[in-house]
Amino acid sequence: MDKLEEIFAKQSALNDEIFAKQDIRDRDGKVLTMAAIRAGLERNETGPNGLPNLWLRNYLTALKSEALEIEEELLWKWWSKDQLDLQNIRVEIVDLMHFLTSMALVAGMTAEEFHRLYTKKHDVNRQRQEQGYSKATKDESDNKTVV
Repeated sequence: MDKLEEIFAKQSALNDEIFAKQDIRDRDGKVLTMAAIRAGLERNETGPNGLPNLWLRNYLTALKSEALEIEEELLWKWWSKDQLDLQNIRVEIVDLMHFLTSMALVAGMTAEEFHRLYTKKHDVNRQRQEQGYSKATKDESDNKTVV
């Protein structure tokens, strides 16, 4: 198991533990699991009331909250003599990874697929930079090649 696969497996297990500990249930009254959310994807329950949408929204809200915690750690008073708390910033970045990984899992992604899509999107981003990417030249059609 590579490192990214390990992260995905650990996050899926942690989410299941949290669902059980917090007594979060699915529509059938069973304790929610990541497998149940994935099953919702497989049944194409992707509307506003489906489990995938609900949990993508929940994890995105958590991700934004963690990003705001990092923002609160950043120094903006140029007259201040404060120093960055890099240890805490690093921990908050890891928290972001927890919620980003959860979102990827809810979207039905495996570590392998995440890596594959990351690599394709990375290539698109590099090409954009090589071509002088700007608002004037912005064209999202190249994102359609990231499949």
